[in-house]
Amino acid sequence: MSSIAIITDTDASLPAVVAEKYGIRQVPINVLFGDEELETGVDIDDAQLFARINREGRLPTTSAPSPGQFAKAYQAAFANGADSIICFCVSGEVSATMGAAVNAKDLLPGRDIEVVDTRSLTMAQGFMVLEAAKAAASGAGKEEIIARAMDVGQRTHLYGALATLKYLRMSGRVGHLTAGMASMLNIKPILTIQEGKLDMLERIRTRKRAWARTIELAQETANGRAIEQMAVVHVDCPDDAREFEQQLRAGLTCPSEIMMTELTAGLSVHSGAGFVGVVFVLAK
Repeated sequence: MSSIAIITDTDASLPAVVAEKYGIRQVPINVLFGDEELETGVDIDDAQLFARINREGRLPTTSAPSPGQFAKAYQAAFANGADSIICFCVSGEVSATMGAAVNAKDLLPGRDIEVVDTRSLTMAQGFMVLEAAKAAASGAGKEEIIARAMDVGQRTHLYGALATLKYLRMSGRVGHLTAGMASMLNIKPILTIQEGKLDMLERIRTRKRAWARTIELAQETANGRAIEQMAVVHVDCPDDAREFEQQLRAGLTCPSEIMMTELTAGLSVHSGAGFVGVVFVLAK
């Protein structure tokens, strides 16, 4: 039986312990403070990222992994006994990561490597990758592995609330006047995944109402269907995330186990500290 390795990038927001359990290799998104390049999950996490942002008063930029970084992960998988690789990348709508993963194939000519655009991100991507790893472990072939992962993707939903527009203002994504007005009104935008991107869905006043609306949106989406898997995703606010989980369990029929994970630095630099969201997979 051939061995198929599953690779992804750190925008999947998979906790390292979970990735290790399922044999998933994660290629890090790069975070750049000037000329200093840091690898997500290796050199920097969300807490370190925002401690530095707040200390220096500036946002870093992010960049996709290089083809060389992907080639290194591919080589490690083959050295570990893999016959082929499937690499599931963050949505091509938000990153050049997939292009780098594809270009890395040229550095290993003759090797069996398939690259898939998940059209998703954070744990919506992560749950697809987990399904692929489980399918590979069960002996499924490449086509079945990809089909199972994409099926999970179609049943996965994300809703989350920003805590502040401060970091979007710093990035220039919203104007200072708009951000200032939003701060005075205590606006908490609610985000979801649309067309492969994390986009604003609604604007809600106060954190309490934003969290309640986030849970309400999850209820409306589930519409009585069972939830197979669920994760609470946050940016440098674990206590808030645990409080949000309690509210989720009170308002929704949740799986017994809810994964708690960071958004990870490649994504969180865009959302800002304090973001809390829920990602869930509906039953068929």
